[in-house]
Amino acid sequence: MKPKTSAHADTFPRDHLPPADQWPRLLLGPPGPGRPERVNCGAELLDATIARFGPGRPVFRTGAGDVWTYGELRDRVDGIAHVLTGELGVVPGNRVLLRGPTTPWLAACWLAVMKAGAVAVTVLAQQRAHELGVMCSIARISHALCDARCLADLERADAPGLRITAYGGDRPHDLLNLAERAPAGGFSAVDTSADDVALIAFTSGTTGRPKGCMHLHRDVLAIADTFARHILKPRPDDVFAGTPPLGFTFGLGGLLVFPLRAGASALLLEQAGPKQLLPALAEHRVSVLFTAPTAYRAMLDELDGYDISALRRCVSAGENLPAATWRAWHERTGLRVINGIGATELLHIFLSAADDDIRPGTIGRPVPGWQACVIDAEGDPVPDGEPGLLAVRGPVGCRYLADERQRVYVRHGWNITGDTCVRDSDGYFRYVARADDMIISAGFNIAGPEVEDALLRHHDVTEAAVVGRPDERRGHVVVAYCVLRPGVARGEETAARLREHVKSELVPYKCPREIVFLDALPRTPTGKLQRFRLRELQ
Repeated sequence: MKPKTSAHADTFPRDHLPPADQWPRLLLGPPGPGRPERVNCGAELLDATIARFGPGRPVFRTGAGDVWTYGELRDRVDGIAHVLTGELGVVPGNRVLLRGPTTPWLAACWLAVMKAGAVAVTVLAQQRAHELGVMCSIARISHALCDARCLADLERADAPGLRITAYGGDRPHDLLNLAERAPAGGFSAVDTSADDVALIAFTSGTTGRPKGCMHLHRDVLAIADTFARHILKPRPDDVFAGTPPLGFTFGLGGLLVFPLRAGASALLLEQAGPKQLLPALAEHRVSVLFTAPTAYRAMLDELDGYDISALRRCVSAGENLPAATWRAWHERTGLRVINGIGATELLHIFLSAADDDIRPGTIGRPVPGWQACVIDAEGDPVPDGEPGLLAVRGPVGCRYLADERQRVYVRHGWNITGDTCVRDSDGYFRYVARADDMIISAGFNIAGPEVEDALLRHHDVTEAAVVGRPDERRGHVVVAYCVLRPGVARGEETAARLREHVKSELVPYKCPREIVFLDALPRTPTGKLQRFRLRELQ
């Protein structure tokens, strides 16, 4: 399974791929034009798109009104690639850390690393020195390109030998100044194997040591040619936008890979919370939106003030999309949110549905090119209608960087995502809970997201999270943490009203024994709910 004709001079990435017998079974088409043995995803996304559509189309827009064309992007990418392979001494296979807010320059750096045949490790601008040091150690990162505004934590990281080059500042050796002096005439992309490692994406690391997920050049194109092509169906005149940063694979696909593969453009926002998103959608006539369920719910009360009539595609991932949120958004906008589930290990979304195929309250079905089933702890399929572990395989698979947890994630040739799901007789999958978030109380299995969904159907609740609290008699009891809409009083009267609401929606044993009111729920920088922090409050 290792690349036989790698372009990598630095062999660390392929030397630390899992053994072939620990890989999942991959669903790949036959070799040929649709599956070339050699491809550089950076050149394919940029140079090949320019060959199809020309250099004059807009590719990146900013909240400040700047617009980059494809031709301008190529010039800047090629300049950075020259600096990488020249003055900085980067060779194919070296790991290059990328850090900064979501800007066209960060995207240009990523594409330059691809064309140079190096391996991109894009991290979040919010991550701190210790986290950065751990990732540098795991991936043995030698170089970093960092937004000049985000240098402090990276410089404090314990990363011996790391060469940091800033961009967008006033240092004499700023990357952008060096790139302007690069040789004219473009940069010929390194002739990488389709099986060469292109990027290492680290898992959120909400508990324990983060895992580095290695993805190949063909993987980057595969997510565009499966989910984007068959479910999203982008158009060259689309304008993409969203909240996930480029350091999150949800954002890398939605804001860079998918628009470039389609010849479209993306609005890259440094600040992309719900308050910034709505005016940006209106001003820039955004047509494709990527964000999490929390943001859709937060925007509902503000919709009347903005013209979002250009919006035609809304994608939700990162956490479960409650049916109540789906219906509320549809009632207000007429738009059907495309729900999906993905994983850093698999790069992007693998279960989804669009348009008339959507069934609110379900995730959808396997994206074309992917397969999925529900299994028990021994790896045997469970009957439709019964909960079990979600198992997935497709053109992309989990390949942890030198991590024994590979054996846990990949079993029997399948990627075991850690999600508990139910498949119905029509092949639709319904999310139940993370496998480790199931609450067993007095012998009953209770899925926290189901209780959360019921709470969110009450008009006083804007956010909800449900966890189990150890209890001597019952094993665990259900505890709900809620964020109320402005003006609603906290207290036992409100808690009692919410409990009665849940009892009217679900069987009584699923009703929270306790309801705690918070100003906000704890989340990762990518917006994922951190239930373990709620458990720490108990």
